[in-house]
Amino acid sequence: MKDNNTITRNELLAQKVIKGLESRNMCGYFAKTKEEALAKALEIIQKGSSIGWGGSMSVSQIGLRDAVVNGDYEVFNRDICQSPEEKREVELKIFGCDYFLCSSNAITEDGILVNIDGNSNRVAAIAYGPKNVLMIVGMNKVAKDVDSALSRARNIAAPINAQRFPLDTPCKHTGSCANCKSRDTICCEFLVTRYSRHANRFHIILVDEELGY
Repeated sequence: MKDNNTITRNELLAQKVIKGLESRNMCGYFAKTKEEALAKALEIIQKGSSIGWGGSMSVSQIGLRDAVVNGDYEVFNRDICQSPEEKREVELKIFGCDYFLCSSNAITEDGILVNIDGNSNRVAAIAYGPKNVLMIVGMNKVAKDVDSALSRARNIAAPINAQRFPLDTPCKHTGSCANCKSRDTICCEFLVTRYSRHANRFHIILVDEELGY
């Protein structure tokens, strides 16, 4: 159970991150619980919108994936594709959708987003394509600065994610980044998002829960 000091610290830190996001032409929100985060996400997403997502535990953990699949939306669901060809077709359609759902591997205290990707469809959609990017980010992913955020992405997020899949990478066996060039590496692309040219394209919901990796 969280004590009052932990809650106060995360709320204060979230406000600092949100100010940083706003200075970068992005929108930030704070939710104390997964339930509040889900309600805020559904408030942001307009009914009838087209929606897609990349791989994201955080989106699933708050119930957002199930909510849009069962809601009044046009959903491009990559998770039910039966072949690599079908999956690629759906992922390409996602680039033209109204809302792209994802998380961030890390976010700095001043609002810079850091993401790494293997297949690269996720970072590509974050950078360009979908009209809106809606991120669900647990407070466990907040890092002091870009160097710390990159370190978190490479040494925490990447090894844990590698263990989720039938891959053979050094980090899967050691738990830390080896800066490898393995054919299975999931660190093919690094994306640092420091500013959004399009105002309010990004909506980042910070959640006072440990979500994702």
